[in-house]
Amino acid sequence: MTENTQQQNPAPTTELPTQYAPAEVEGPLYERWVERGYFEVDAKSEKPAYTIVIPPPNVTGSLHLGHAFEHTLIDALTRRKRMQGFETLWQPGMDHAGIATQNVVERELAKEGKSRHDLGREAFVERVWQWKAESGGQIAGQMRRLGDGVAWSRDRFTMDEGLSKAVQTVFKKMFDDELIYRAERIINWCPRCLTAISDIEVDYQDDDGELVSMKYGEGDSTLVVATTRAETMLGDTAIAVHPDDERYQHLIGTLIKLPLTNRSIPVVADTHVDPEFGTGCVKVTPAHDPNDFAIGQRHNLESIEVLDQRGVITVHGPFEGLDRFEARSAIVAAMRAEGRIVAEKRPYVHSVGHCSRCKTTLEPRLSLQWWVKVETLAKAAGDAVRDGRVNIHPADMTQRYFDWVDNLNDWCISRQLWWGHRIPVWHGPDGEMVCVGPDEQPPSGEGWTQDTDVLDTWFSSGLWPFSTMGWPEQTEDLAKFYPNSVMVTGYDLMFFWVARMMMFGLYVMDDVPPFHTIAFHGMVRDEFGKKMSKSFGNTVNPLDWMDKYGSDAVRFTLAKGANPGTDVPIGEDWVQASRNFANKIWNATRFALMNGATVEGELPPVERLSATDRWILSRLNKTVAEVDAYYEDYQFAKLSESLYHFAWDEVFDWYVELSKTTFFAGGEQAEVSGRVLGEVLDVMLRVLHPIVPFVTETLWTTLTGGETLVTADWPKDSGFRDEAAEREIELVQQVVTEVRRFRSDQGLQPGQKVPAELTLTGTALAPHEAAIRQLLRLQPAGEGFHATASLPVAGATVALDLSGTIDVEAERKRLTKDLGAAEKEKADANKKLGNEAFLAKAPDNVVDKIRTRLAKAEADIERITHQIAALPQG
Repeated sequence: MTENTQQQNPAPTTELPTQYAPAEVEGPLYERWVERGYFEVDAKSEKPAYTIVIPPPNVTGSLHLGHAFEHTLIDALTRRKRMQGFETLWQPGMDHAGIATQNVVERELAKEGKSRHDLGREAFVERVWQWKAESGGQIAGQMRRLGDGVAWSRDRFTMDEGLSKAVQTVFKKMFDDELIYRAERIINWCPRCLTAISDIEVDYQDDDGELVSMKYGEGDSTLVVATTRAETMLGDTAIAVHPDDERYQHLIGTLIKLPLTNRSIPVVADTHVDPEFGTGCVKVTPAHDPNDFAIGQRHNLESIEVLDQRGVITVHGPFEGLDRFEARSAIVAAMRAEGRIVAEKRPYVHSVGHCSRCKTTLEPRLSLQWWVKVETLAKAAGDAVRDGRVNIHPADMTQRYFDWVDNLNDWCISRQLWWGHRIPVWHGPDGEMVCVGPDEQPPSGEGWTQDTDVLDTWFSSGLWPFSTMGWPEQTEDLAKFYPNSVMVTGYDLMFFWVARMMMFGLYVMDDVPPFHTIAFHGMVRDEFGKKMSKSFGNTVNPLDWMDKYGSDAVRFTLAKGANPGTDVPIGEDWVQASRNFANKIWNATRFALMNGATVEGELPPVERLSATDRWILSRLNKTVAEVDAYYEDYQFAKLSESLYHFAWDEVFDWYVELSKTTFFAGGEQAEVSGRVLGEVLDVMLRVLHPIVPFVTETLWTTLTGGETLVTADWPKDSGFRDEAAEREIELVQQVVTEVRRFRSDQGLQPGQKVPAELTLTGTALAPHEAAIRQLLRLQPAGEGFHATASLPVAGATVALDLSGTIDVEAERKRLTKDLGAAEKEKADANKKLGNEAFLAKAPDNVVDKIRTRLAKAEADIERITHQIAALPQG
């Protein structure tokens, strides 16, 4: 009695192997899905569109748990929407990953004793394309292992011809709109990768450094400055003090001697200086510090570069040619020799920026770079969320998003690499600059050269939601699938990628945002909540778990931990538990098929259904409604838990078990329950399918004879409810649960049969006596029955004859000993809680633990006393 519009199929076969073998099922099944085109789309379709673009993995990458987690969530969303009748596109593709890919190929060249400069730019780029063809994109095959339902025929690459045209078109438009400019600014420079790094690609970590206080000047004009980068003093062009600092008023505007050089530098007054911090004096190195650069701009100071692109001293003198860290020690030693060191602090722990790719310590460096003006773009990105055109989920991530887009600095988009989208600007012999669009001819003639820099990788991936749809051409795909429905990504990419897609989409697509919803998820961590890292030794290859437990087990584990925006702990034990769940689904469905479960014919009318049948159909519809609501709210953990509870607990542990007596008895009621069980399994496998597609597909096609679950109808809640049947089965569950607990307390084995007399007359339990006896292994009370224990529960009475089943005296002694221990625990806890002096000194958590122990002891006393009273007497 769910709204199930699937057409009737041929009678199914019940032939299923005794055990589920994921390795034998998953690969062939996935290839069949792909071959039959289930994941492909038609832009001409009249179905409503549902679109998600994949966060493009790096071409250098392989599937890690973070990918598996994110892909599981996206696949679940798209599989459900496809079943709901949407023209569903999950757009695949990969990112060219500028720095990472160039580093990989450069390392290969190094093994041959060569550098990229030995090959030259054109040959090196060709070598990278060759590497991509031979070794790149391994993740695509691994995505198939996981079951990703992507439209493979539409696979894109951020440097393919179409996307390259999109990049050049956007650059040209922004250049013409004066949103792209070239300027000399302080940037983050990686001396290893030899390129600029954007602010959000900097990994900050606490390093052990040194803080050195040094004297500049002579006599009355001596000033003390402190620095963690002594080597940069060679490029100092001023000392700054606060204009209101009385200590230095007499020195403002004067010149003082810069040690170790033949230069004198001015003392300038600037409000950036905090007079309360240190000595109130700041050395100013405009070419090697962003704050100093700003001071230099305000005071027209010279910018002297003292470090080259590899971090080597360039200033003529005794330090020339030294690495920056060697120079740091050498300069401190030289200053010490002149008596200019006032104080040294080692280690001095401070935050230092590192390259996110190679972990090299970055160097602030004055450099001529290309920039995007972000003020108007960022405002549009913020407005689209504020006015409700784009929703952020979970909502508490919204403020974090505003904090970022409302405070964006201009974006450095140039990189000093060879692999990537080369900046489409030509420089002329007399300083001319011409930006060339994709259909335009570059200027020719002597002295014209193309800019040597390439674009930041995030520039091209920021166009992903519309460039993959064929833009700048006005394609049918673009009309159908833009804007995307939802962007599913980690909160760590809010700034790298999401904000940039928002800026580009609104700018390029006439103020239409790239997606309706942004659904942020957290990071995958180990089972103790610790970040996964090779250095911690806690990383996991998800393919190993897939080999061992199956892809469905990995997917279900990840989905079950996916609360919106929060990190996800995962351990192998949890994957093993999910494998057990898949096995349970398999075994229970196989049992059901062998005992008459069927989808043939219509469901019998309500009046022919037993209370057990009506209960499970009521619970089925409630579960469908609950799962739908959780999907719409991106509550993957809750919907997975709901499905787990319904399938394992309600269907397999209760409905199947309660119905066994009916099936074994045969007849009309067995046929009715067989049809109900078939309906329940049909719907249950459908709603489970988006999370665990492989096992459900295999079972469902066997049950129904249908072609595939991928395109089967998603069930709808029909509205059928039977609260009376639910209350009735709850009573059955109470009786069974309570008697099982009593049997366990008495030390009876689960399969041990016990004579019993059930008094159910006048209760809703009467029709269920046979099932209750079956579940509890209770034999009829025959001749010589002697009730040694009587359990009143749920309005009924269960009298048990335990004669001969247990050693009563031994059990009494054991329970009496346990009772004594519980009473002692209670007395100890009461004594401590009654001690005012103890309570005054003990931490709150200690007191709470004692109160918990007291509550447990009291519960144990009540339980054991009841068990002793229930034992047979004398």
